[in-house]
Amino acid sequence: MSSSYLKSSLLQFRYYKELGEKTIEQIPETKLSFQINNETNSINTIVKHLSGNMVSRWTDFLYTDGEKEFRNRDDEFEDTIKSKKGLIEIWEEGWRVLFNTFEGLRFQDLEKIVYIRNEGHTVIESINRQLCHYSFHVGQIVMIGKIICGDKWNSLSIPKGESQSFNLKKFSQEKDRRHFLE
Repeated sequence: MSSSYLKSSLLQFRYYKELGEKTIEQIPETKLSFQINNETNSINTIVKHLSGNMVSRWTDFLYTDGEKEFRNRDDEFEDTIKSKKGLIEIWEEGWRVLFNTFEGLRFQDLEKIVYIRNEGHTVIESINRQLCHYSFHVGQIVMIGKIICGDKWNSLSIPKGESQSFNLKKFSQEKDRRHFLE
C-alpha cells in the first residue's frame, strides 16, 4: 500500500465535506431543524453528531482511544443549534480537527493500531470506518435537503435526464486522471 491511499482518502473526505456544504447552502435557516418524523434526525443534529464524532476520533488520534471522555454523544442528538452560522461553526470545527490530524499522517502510520471504544483497528481500518460513517450521514443530509427543497433542489451531480448529454461532453474530451489535492 502506498501513500496514495492517504491522498485518496483525503480526497474522499473533502468530497463529502463539499457535498454537505452544497446541501446546507440550499437549506433555509428555518428548515435546518426539520425532521421527517420523531425517529429521524434533522440536519442540525446530524451535523452536531458528525462534528462530535470527528473531534473525538481525530483528537490525539494515534495515542488515545477515539471515544474521548469529553464527548457527550447523547447530547449530539439534541437539536440545540440556533442559527445557520452556528451550524457552520460546528461543521467546520469537526472537519478542521479531522484534516489537521489526517494531513499529519504518514505511510508508516497505516499499520499502527488505534482504538475506538477499546477495540483495536489499524489506521487503515479506522480511516475506512470513519469514511463510511461520514458518507452515510452526509447522504442523510443530502436526502433531507432534497425533501426540503423539492423542485428547487440544485443537483449535486448529474441531474435526472441529463446523463446522455453529460457523457457526450465527457467523452468528447481527452482522457483525464482524477488529481489528488495537494
